[in-house]
Amino acid sequence: QVQLVESGGGLVQAGGSLRLSCVVSGSIFRISAMGWYRQAPGKQRELVARITFGGSSMYADSVKGRFTISRDNAENTLYLQMDSLKPEDTAVYYCNTFAPLLSWGQGTQVTVSS
Repeated sequence: QVQLVESGGGLVQAGGSLRLSCVVSGSIFRISAMGWYRQAPGKQRELVARITFGGSSMYADSVKGRFTISRDNAENTLYLQMDSLKPEDTAVYYCNTFAPLLSWGQGTQVTVSS
């Protein structure tokens, strides 16, 4: 069974940076477009960014120019570099295929203080 393990979250001040990682077990990573999603308290889960196997990326308007998604296909790992963080970026961040087909992992909490 494929597992998703996210890490790298934490508490940071507005304007700061964090780098999230997601390790994907199983060979599905190498043939899938992958995405980062987030869910803030009281809100629905939303797509933040996605990247194809070949490296083509797309971002939600709210994070464009601040976040960078990347992947290491040899290591089955997905990354999200988050710069110029804002309080509204506070959420639990998850990775999954794009569109989401796998069971969700535990996510990683990102809290941005003002």
